[in-house]
This record gives sequence, C-alpha cells and structure tokens, in this order.
Amino acid sequence: MKQKVVIRLSVHDEKSRSKAMKTAVGVDGVDSASLPLDKDQIEVTGNDVDVVLLTRLLRKSVKRADVVSVSPVKEEEKKKEEKKEEPKFEQIIVGWPQTYPVDPYQWYDQPSPGCSIM
Repeated sequence: MKQKVVIRLSVHDEKSRSKAMKTAVGVDGVDSASLPLDKDQIEVTGNDVDVVLLTRLLRKSVKRADVVSVSPVKEEEKKKEEKKEEPKFEQIIVGWPQTYPVDPYQWYDQPSPGCSIM
C-alpha cells in the first residue's frame, strides 16, 4: 500500500538537511522524499514504508524526529503521475554505406613484362 509519512525534524543547517534526506531515501520502500526549505518537516512517499525504522534512523542522524502523520496516497495523485508520462518513441536512423556492385570474380589483364617503348 502506498503511503505518505510526514515527520517533524530539528534541522537548522544544510548539512543536517542533507543527512536527513540521505537517511530517508536509504530506507526500503521509499519512492521519494522532500524537505521544504520553509518547514522543518520531511515528507516521505513509498510502498509499505516502516515508519518506526525511519523515525529511529532519523533520530540517530538528526537527533530529533517526531511522526506528524501517516496517510495513504490519494488516487488523484496517482492519476496526475499517470498523465505526466508521455509515450516514448524511439527514432532509429540507419545509414548504409554507399557501395557499388563489383564482380568479385572479375579478372584484370596484367601488363606484359616486356618494354612498351619498342
């Protein structure tokens, strides 16, 4: 089941933000994670994310993490994702070298070894 988890963190600098992102993305089942600049919350989306494990790992790396909410992903978000996908067309260009037909068994006359002046 796809779910969205929001966790409040105590991040004040860029180093702790990057630590939190690396930790969150490293957990099994996480599809995406976002950490807005104006909020001290991380939003994690994924399939069967272990919230307890994620919170425990974030507490080890950032020192403060509290679960705010756990909710299933709405169907509207899935439909938007499906609409964004465009069909991919592959364009294959094949270039053949231009060759002229040559008879492989064609024999050429060899010039005679004699002097051609006389």
